[in-house]
Amino acid sequence: MRVLVTRPERAAARTLERLRALGHDPVPFPVTAAEQHPEPVREALEKPHSAILVTSAEAVRVLWSLGDAISSHLGETVFAVGEATATALRDTGFSDLRIAEGTGASMIRLFGGEFAQLAAISPLLYLAGYPRSSALEAGLADLGAAVNVVEAYRMHPLPLASGAVEAVLCHRPVHAVLFYSRETARQFFKVTTGDALGALLGVPLLCLSANVSEAIPDSLHSNIRVAAGPDEESLLALL
Repeated sequence: MRVLVTRPERAAARTLERLRALGHDPVPFPVTAAEQHPEPVREALEKPHSAILVTSAEAVRVLWSLGDAISSHLGETVFAVGEATATALRDTGFSDLRIAEGTGASMIRLFGGEFAQLAAISPLLYLAGYPRSSALEAGLADLGAAVNVVEAYRMHPLPLASGAVEAVLCHRPVHAVLFYSRETARQFFKVTTGDALGALLGVPLLCLSANVSEAIPDSLHSNIRVAAGPDEESLLALL
């Protein structure tokens, strides 16, 4: 199958490898790119905190970019949103991990009690991205848990032209499109019009979550397939 992968370039590398190993023909088509903010992260790590919260592998890449500056923090407790983020943390050298089920809401459900206890000792440190779901921060607020939210990166839309989308969709048909975030899907369909939109009729639009699928145009709702769980394994199982 020819599969269009809309992830940012760095995040897509492992996905492309997995798809090739499964016998597919992946087509990288990044819609957004990350602007990393390593200095605020470095400064935050030096301030008192009881644990680190991470909700994306992109934030882990920011940690990795700090090099030796994170050496003294590798033994700290880190709460990861899901297995993909946890894998990135392990690869970076972190070992004391708590792993949720892929959403901020699941972090609160599984670890809310620990968060409250830890925050009573010292604030939690949340290495966040933008844009992001409000679920984790809202849950921490409900718990009364003190947290220092540091923006580790921002996702920015790439300057896509409708012609570029038309070229990748119309010159050689794709058999599926992967969407990992609502913002990516929103940006993709901002410039997908006319013939390009028509080329997607009948093409499965595979979404990591129901939240992501909400950015798909109404005319293509019958094409939506939502992963059973908010992880890449479940998403690729839809192929």
